[in-house]
Amino acid sequence: MNERDSEQVARMFVEGGYTLTGEEQEADAILVNTCSVRDQAEQKALGKMGMMGKHREKRAHVVYGFMGCMAQSRGEELFERIPHLDLVVGTQKYHRVFGHVDGILRKRMEERMDVLPMSLEGNAVEEEGIRIPDPALGRLVDTDVEEGSQNTIRDHVAVEKQASAFVSIMQGCNMRCSFCIVPDTRGQERGRPIADVVEEVKRLAEQGTREVTLLGQIVNLYGRTEFEKVDGKSPFVQLLEAVHEVEGIKRIRFTSPHPIGYRDDLVAAFTYLPKLCSHIHFPMQSGSDRILKAMRRPYRNEKFVAICEKMKTARPDLAITTDIIVGFPTETEEDFQATVDCVKRLQFDNSFIFRYSSRKNTPAAEMEGQLPERLKEERNQELLRIQGEIATRKNAALIGSRQEVLCTGPSKTNKERLSSRTSQNKIVILDGDQERLTGEIFEVEIEDSTGFTLFGTAVVEG
Repeated sequence: MNERDSEQVARMFVEGGYTLTGEEQEADAILVNTCSVRDQAEQKALGKMGMMGKHREKRAHVVYGFMGCMAQSRGEELFERIPHLDLVVGTQKYHRVFGHVDGILRKRMEERMDVLPMSLEGNAVEEEGIRIPDPALGRLVDTDVEEGSQNTIRDHVAVEKQASAFVSIMQGCNMRCSFCIVPDTRGQERGRPIADVVEEVKRLAEQGTREVTLLGQIVNLYGRTEFEKVDGKSPFVQLLEAVHEVEGIKRIRFTSPHPIGYRDDLVAAFTYLPKLCSHIHFPMQSGSDRILKAMRRPYRNEKFVAICEKMKTARPDLAITTDIIVGFPTETEEDFQATVDCVKRLQFDNSFIFRYSSRKNTPAAEMEGQLPERLKEERNQELLRIQGEIATRKNAALIGSRQEVLCTGPSKTNKERLSSRTSQNKIVILDGDQERLTGEIFEVEIEDSTGFTLFGTAVVEG
C-alpha cells in the first residue's frame, strides 16, 4: 500500500512540472513514506532521513518530508527527532503533499530572490554553496481526518510497458488487533465506488497493464459499510467480477484478506473467475488459539485451516503465503509449537515471519509477559528454517515443468536478465529480449531453483 500511495504522490509532482530522480543529491524535495507496523521500520526511516540532512549544507532550499503511518502517529514529535524536517503529512493527506512541498519551495525561492547579491549573480538553485536566509520556512503538519481521501489514490505514473500495477480500493481498518497501530494511523474503513475502481483499471489496461493487484488493509471486507450484497455476493466479490470483465486485463490479485469475512462467495469466485491468480496472501499470525484471542483475532486456528482447505479445493494449484508473529506477549513454548504444527500442516509456499514489536498506544504493549528479544529471535529463526525447507522442496519439485508467467521487466538484482511471475506468485528469472517480452504472458521451462527463486527458459511461439 505504501508503494501505491507513493506512486500517487509522484504522479502529482510529474503533473506539476517536476521530474523524478533516483539520485537524492539532485532532488529539490525528498519525501520518505513511512510504516509503523514494526519499530524497525520506523527506526530505518528516521535513520535515513537523519542522514539525508547533509544535503542541506550545500543545498539549503531542499524540502524534507515524512509521509504515511509514522507521520500520522508521531506528528510534531518528528521535528524534535529530525531538526531539518519541513513537512509531516498523514495517511489521509497524500493528495495534499504536492501543494505543501511546492508552496514551501516557492517561498524559499522568493526569499532567495530577495537577496540582491544572489539575484544579480544568477546562481542556480542547485549550485554549491547557496544559502537561503531562512531555511526553516515550512514546518508544516497535516494529519487531520479528511472525508473522501480513499478516492484520491487513483492516478499512476506513466511507465512504458507497465506489466503489473497496484490499485487501491479502500483505506482504513475497523479491526482492533491488540498489536496493531493501523486503525489509528489509517482510520476507519472507507471503500471507493466499484465504478471508479473499474475505470482506473480500464485506463491501466489501455496503457498496456496486464495484471492488477487490488489493495486494502482488509481487502475482502471492502465496501461492507457502504454497499449492499447482491445475489448473496459481497461488495468485494462484486468488484472482482467487474474488474474481471475489463478487456486487456489477464490477471487479478488482491491483498490482504482476513479470515473474518472470508465467505463462501469469495471461495466460489476462484471456480468461475479464471483471471484470479492461483495465489492468496492470507495472514495467520499464530497457530495458537490462546494467542489469537490475546491478539484480538476473532477466529480459531481451525477456522483458518478450514478456509485454506476450501480454497485449495476450489483452486487445486493454489499457493498460499502468510504472515506470522512470533514472541507475542505470554507466548509459551506450547503456543509456539502450535504455530510450527500449523505451518507444517498447511505447507505455506512462503511465510513472512516477524518478531513481535511493541507499538505505542496498543493494548499488547501494556500486557504483562513481554518476552525477551533473545527468545523471540530463537523462535523467529526456527520458523524461518522450517519455512525455508518447505519452500525449497516445493520449488525444487517444479524443475522440469512448464509454468505460465507474466514478464514484468528487468530483474532487480541483475538488469541483464528478466524477471517474471507465475500465477502462484513465484519469481522466475530468465534471459530474453526485454522489449519483446515485458508485459507478455508465455510459458517457461523451469531449469533450476535456489530456494525461493526459480530459473528457466522462455518457450515463446515463433
